[in-house]
Amino acid sequence: MAWIIVGLGNPGEEYENTRHNTGRMALEAYAKKAGALWKEDKKAKLHSTGASVGKNLMALVLPDTFMNKSGAAVAKFVKSQKAAEKMVVVYDDLDLPLGKIKLSFDRGSGGHKGIESIEKQVKTRKFTRIRIGVSPETPGGKLKKPQGEDKVVDFILAPFKSAEMDELKKVFKKVGEVIDVIVTEGHVIAMNRFN
Repeated sequence: MAWIIVGLGNPGEEYENTRHNTGRMALEAYAKKAGALWKEDKKAKLHSTGASVGKNLMALVLPDTFMNKSGAAVAKFVKSQKAAEKMVVVYDDLDLPLGKIKLSFDRGSGGHKGIESIEKQVKTRKFTRIRIGVSPETPGGKLKKPQGEDKVVDFILAPFKSAEMDELKKVFKKVGEVIDVIVTEGHVIAMNRFN
């Protein structure tokens, strides 16, 4: 059974390089490094491609639905709760500073609509998450998270600044390493190594 690696974001040019598309951008960078070419599946509303690490096969998936409907695209690949255990979802997290990543398994959504949609579709929380921080920090290292629903929406749908994009390139390289370790050695070893 192949691994399913999902990069969350919103479809369309107007959402490219926005904070809410961080997971999608990370997976696109990973696929590019692997030399994988995306294929569009209009019926399933997704782009997918194959890749491998050693003998471990992976399906890389970019839902072409809006974030809160991400589970619909995942359903094509994850047909059982057992299959969900070999799924890794990469996405943005407001509760982490830009440049930080955090791995978890069998955790709640933290209010992330894309994760909620996937949990509802696959009927389990038992899958691996790679959360990528998108919030700025004060010089003292305190998180500067937007407050209030409107401000949060404006913030996550705003594009990254060029200095932030430079930082993200390093983060995406690390996310690629994390995916390789999860697929070859398992989520527990990856969490111990990268968290």
